Amino acid sequence: METTTRTPAGGSAAGPRRIRPGLVLALVSGAQFMVVLDIAIVNVALPSIESDLGLAASDLQWVVITYGLTLGGLLLLGGRAADLFGRRRVLTLGLGLFTLASLAAGLAGSLAPLVAARAAQGVGAAMASPAALSILVSTFREGPERNKALGVFGAVGGSAAAVGVILSGALTTGPGWPWIFLVNVPVGILLVALILRFVPRGPGVPGVRADVAGALTVTAGLMALVYGINRSVENGWTSGSTLGFLAVGVALVVAFVAIESRVSAPLVPLRLLRRPTLRAATLSTALVVAAFFATIFQASLFMQQVLRYSALRTGVAYLAIALMALVAAALVAPRVVGRVGAARTLAIGQVASAAGLLLLSQAPADAAYARHLLPAFLLLGVGVSLSNVAAQVVAFVGVADEEAGVAGGIVETAREVGGALGTAIVASVAIARADEVLAALGGRVADVPLALAEGFQRGSLVAAGFSAVAVVVALGPLRRAERVALGRPGAEDVVTPAEAVAGAAATVTPVPPVADRAPVGECLAD
Repeated sequence: METTTRTPAGGSAAGPRRIRPGLVLALVSGAQFMVVLDIAIVNVALPSIESDLGLAASDLQWVVITYGLTLGGLLLLGGRAADLFGRRRVLTLGLGLFTLASLAAGLAGSLAPLVAARAAQGVGAAMASPAALSILVSTFREGPERNKALGVFGAVGGSAAAVGVILSGALTTGPGWPWIFLVNVPVGILLVALILRFVPRGPGVPGVRADVAGALTVTAGLMALVYGINRSVENGWTSGSTLGFLAVGVALVVAFVAIESRVSAPLVPLRLLRRPTLRAATLSTALVVAAFFATIFQASLFMQQVLRYSALRTGVAYLAIALMALVAAALVAPRVVGRVGAARTLAIGQVASAAGLLLLSQAPADAAYARHLLPAFLLLGVGVSLSNVAAQVVAFVGVADEEAGVAGGIVETAREVGGALGTAIVASVAIARADEVLAALGGRVADVPLALAEGFQRGSLVAAGFSAVAVVVALGPLRRAERVALGRPGAEDVVTPAEAVAGAAATVTPVPPVADRAPVGECLAD
């Protein structure tokens, strides 16, 4: 499809130009695919990295969490930068930095340069991701056109995690682990060239100074929170280090809110946070991703440590989730949102996810894939895709186009923090249950698989609880906010795409970082 009759909001002011929306969608989806891929692709390669670089297990975690910390901490800044300085400019700068950092990571010969490269990748990804989704919002008109684009964009992002696991296994066993990073270099160069050629230039907001103080406090605060949550798996929630990082994070976020209420050009306009639709959608997104990320984390360990799957076989097992997410996001979600409304669509999705998690909570230590895992994975694929598309539709109701980038940054930040929190909580519960069972059985190595299976079952129940709370939020605060935003507080909750979508964000379902091995995992390794 081509058009020369309109310029998307944020496009060139010089006059109409030829725009190919389908090509723009493909390019921004490709950028998002790279960002999500690198969250997942490193996990399978960790043992090879540890062996080749001579790293200790305590050092290895930084290869994983550094990317997530910088990405989650800088998303708001990246979203605001896209609004202020131009979306195409920020997208290409972000992809360029990401590509250079990938080259540095692939050439790294020790821990320090590898971790530094991973941090730079996170910075580039935090610039590229919100810029890509805001370009999508400004390119497609409200209604079925934009909803279909959202479905494709979400499906591409959702499939990147599973592709990353499979690709990591293939590259690690083939040319070697450096190629999990080096593969980004030619793809990144090609994407930047095509984006500069086919995506319209979007001017920034002239005469606006960057909110440096707000950027520093929110970035440091979110990084402290995410780091504290991540470390709670190893150190426990009551440890001094965990509580210290969480306290510092909360204090910095409070300081950020105070700063934003006083500056003339805030990083995050507080009026956005006062929108009931954005608040409810943000909470819903955090709950959806908390359940999903935790499940991917748990299931990866369950399949490899209990069922003895290889890394490649584990990745292939996730194809059920990826394919269902692809179909549901691209073909089903836009139609369901148009018929029953975004809030009810999210509730339907989380009911499906909860059902899948309840099935996983019954998986035994000798689980058969077709009988015990496949049905649950299919339900999870449908559930997460319906839920994420619905949440993003509601999040952008009433958001001005020039603030779409920062709104997307808010939602994506909730995704990163929610995923880290959900993984930490579920992992803590699973580890505690596994240790309890192992101790009761006498601590024998032969009983470790049974103990791990018990932990997986308990963790799946907790993840199902997150989905249940998401259903309550969807049918309560989110449903009310949806009606009020549409100016029909007493009307039915049927929301047409043209009414519901004022902007959108991509669905991201990355595979969360692999935490340090738990005591049971160490026992199994021994």
